[in-house]
Formats: sequence, C-alpha cells, structure tokens
Amino acid sequence: MGAAFDMPLIRSVAETTSTEARAFSNAGRCGLNFWTPNINPFRDPRWGRGQEVPSEDPYHLSQYVMQLIPGLQGGLHADPYYKLVATCKHYAGYDMENWKGNRRYAFDAKITNQDLQDYYLQPFRACIRDANAQSAMCSYNAVNGVPTCADPWLLQDVLRGSYGFSSEDRWVTADCDALQNVWTDHRYGSSAAGAAAASLNAGTDLDCGQFWPQNLPSAYNSKMFNDTVLDRSLIRRYASMVRLGWFDPPAQQPYRQLGWDAVAIPEAKALALRAAQEGLVLLKNNGSALPLAKSIKKVAVVGPLGTATTQMQGNYYGIAQSISTVVSAFKAAGYDVTNAQGCAITGSSNSGFSAALNAAQAADAVVFVGGIDTSVEAEDRDREQITWPGQQIPLIKQIATAKGTKPFIVVQMGTMIDSSELIAAAGVDSLLWAGYPGQDGGAAVVSILTGEIAPAGRLPVTQYPSDYVNQVQMTNMNLQSGTSNPG
Repeated sequence: MGAAFDMPLIRSVAETTSTEARAFSNAGRCGLNFWTPNINPFRDPRWGRGQEVPSEDPYHLSQYVMQLIPGLQGGLHADPYYKLVATCKHYAGYDMENWKGNRRYAFDAKITNQDLQDYYLQPFRACIRDANAQSAMCSYNAVNGVPTCADPWLLQDVLRGSYGFSSEDRWVTADCDALQNVWTDHRYGSSAAGAAAASLNAGTDLDCGQFWPQNLPSAYNSKMFNDTVLDRSLIRRYASMVRLGWFDPPAQQPYRQLGWDAVAIPEAKALALRAAQEGLVLLKNNGSALPLAKSIKKVAVVGPLGTATTQMQGNYYGIAQSISTVVSAFKAAGYDVTNAQGCAITGSSNSGFSAALNAAQAADAVVFVGGIDTSVEAEDRDREQITWPGQQIPLIKQIATAKGTKPFIVVQMGTMIDSSELIAAAGVDSLLWAGYPGQDGGAAVVSILTGEIAPAGRLPVTQYPSDYVNQVQMTNMNLQSGTSNPG
C-alpha cells in the first residue's frame, strides 16, 4: 500500500481491519493487541522483511502511521474504549535478518545520533508521539552496544521522555525471545538473571518467551529489581486491558457487538481490490502495448507466478476466502488463456522454455509473471543479490526475441530487483511492478493491463543497480557518504 501514496486509503484499510479483528476477538479467535505496524525504514533492498513496510522514506512512513494507527485503535484517543491496541515495531535500528552470517539476534547496529534522529527513529516518533500508538516492540538487535530491550536511553529517555509514552496504559513488549537474546547473543549483563532484570528495569513490560519466567525469580531474590518496578510493568499491561473494555460488561461496549456479519462484507472486498490496484506501478510502456487492444482475445500467461496464490500475500497474512490469480482473472475477464510456467523462480532448469514459447507464439499477447517471493526474501532471510533469480531473464529474452509484433508485458512480483535490463530491452513492451498485491492481486493486475483502471502507483523505494550489493555492506548503517558508503 505504500506505493499508492493514498492516505485516506490507508485509513479505510485500517478501519476495516480493526472492525474484522474485533469480530474475531468477540468470537474468541484472537486477542486485542496486534503487533503491527512494522515501520522500520526499508533502508537496504536486501532486507527480507522490507516487504512488510511501506517505504524507505521516514516522512512517508510517518504520514502512513498517522492514518493507520487511529484507524486501528478507533481514533487518536479512547472514547471510552480503544478498538484494539496497535504496536509500533521494531524499535529501533532493525533492518537485517541474516546477511552473510550476521544474524539479527546478535547484531549491534552502529548508528550516529544524527542518523538515528533524522531517519531510524522518525517513524517511531510519529507513531508514538503523534498517532498515540498504545504499544511498542523493542527489537532483537543492539544499538551502539546496548540491546534495545535493555536500553534505558531508548525506552525511558527517548520513548517515555521525549515521545510522551508515559501514561500508565501504554507498554513495551519484546519481540519473541528477544529478552533471551539479550543474554545468549549479546552477552549483556553479568548473568541471565542480570540480563532479565536489566530489561525490566530499562522499561520492557512483556516477554514473548520463557526468559523472564525462568530468570526473574532469581533476579528478584538477588534484589536486582524491586516491587515498584514490577508493579509499574503490571499496571501498564492491565491498564491497557481496562482501556480495551476487557473487564466491563459487553452490553455497554459497541465494539463488543461486532459479529461475523461484519467480516468480509462487500465493501471490504472492494477495498482489498482497490488497495491492490492503487499499489501497482507501471515502470515501462512502449507504444500502444497497454492497455491491451480490444482485438486481443487470446492471452498467454507464462512465468513462475502466473498462478500464484498465497505467494502474492507475502510474509504474514490471514486465510482469504478466495484468491485471484493472473490466470484466473484473465479468464474471468473473458479471455482465452493458455498458461505455461516456463521456469521456476530459482534454479537452473530451462526444460519448460519450449512450452512457454509455444504458448506465446499461439497467443495475441504475452504476459510474463515472475520476480521473487518469500522463498527468496522473508523474515530471517535476507538476499545477497538483487537481480532476477533463476532462468527468468533468459526466458524473457527468448520470448521478447520471438514474439514478433504482439504485445509482451512483464509483471514483477516481490520487492525491488534490478530490472534495468528489461527497461532497455526493445522486445519487452511493458513492465508492471506489483509487489505483494494480496488476495485480489490477479484481478488488480488484469484490470491495469486491460485498461479498466489507470495505473497510478509510484515506487516507494529506490531502484538500485545490481552492483549495489558489491559497493555497500548491509551492516553499514551510515546514511552519510563516506569511503565505504556512497550515502
């Protein structure tokens, strides 16, 4: 949705999501604290979780959370109840999973104060101070030598001091097992008990894991923290539940009246399609390739993602009632469709090339759907290359050479990959970036290709040349130019 640059759309999606979330909670299917949004800036294209965030630009991220958080929580302030509690994550300096053996659990992000304030912390300042998010999540990494979940400067001075995260109903959770990482990976503190106490004293309030239950008792017996600190943490969490109406009669709460009839309503389904459509970005269109001419009746959909379903939903997603693929969407639009995968996303096999080329030769127009998916980029999976993987480029080139005058469109799924070769290729008429368009991804793509909807998305991230990975170490957090970083 970051590519849509449509803030009212973000508000609508958040309001619809929170309504459905309340309905699920009322049915006993989930709680009321949601660990979203991920607002770490997408600094490096190799980051496996870049797909979860709207942009690399901290200002764009800040505008995004100003619509998302009130939409999720039911407004800027509880009146009298919050709809749910949103959690700004991952605080802070977190944008690496596992790059060349540098794992997020032990990574120490060296960041200058200027870069922290101008870039890495800016979205959190907006999320906490301005949008009034009720919860924040500290991250796995350390910043300048101190694990974020045990850093009193980040959690007390900045978060609760500068950003006003000080009311008794706002609290900090650790990412899952991040408190254990404070000791086992960062070796912070004199012992496991000392590390557990350091996190509690610093201002973390919830352990997603077993590290606190296993180590806080001995820390307490050793007087590493006192009752006041423990009470403060418990009060924050229970006060949040009070603001959610957890202890009040359901009959007094409008949000508790939401049922299954509020889930997947026609307006919500239309919004999912609209969000997918607005996020598509047309990167190239030579001549009159798009929109497809009315005379085109037979379309060949080739490539490894032409029939993708959950692959279009990315890292985290719910179970959709239905998923529209590019192939099924063309069929629904009345086209005669042939489909051949041609090649996999990764790997060296070209055994499917002939079937794909035959399908392309027999069609009036050819649409290649490929790119990358969560087998290439995901949580705990960074990339080392930002080129098109596998045999996709060779297959595209062969189709482009043999296609004659018929339109040839390439649709790229996934986050940023270097497509400069396709931009320059005369035989590739159009290039559409789709990202992870969700359950209506196929219908959204086809609506753009056929001209039903005009493409209006804009890239929210820089398009880097493939050699970028050889010029900048992913562990280099500096944003200013220097001898090892072009800035």
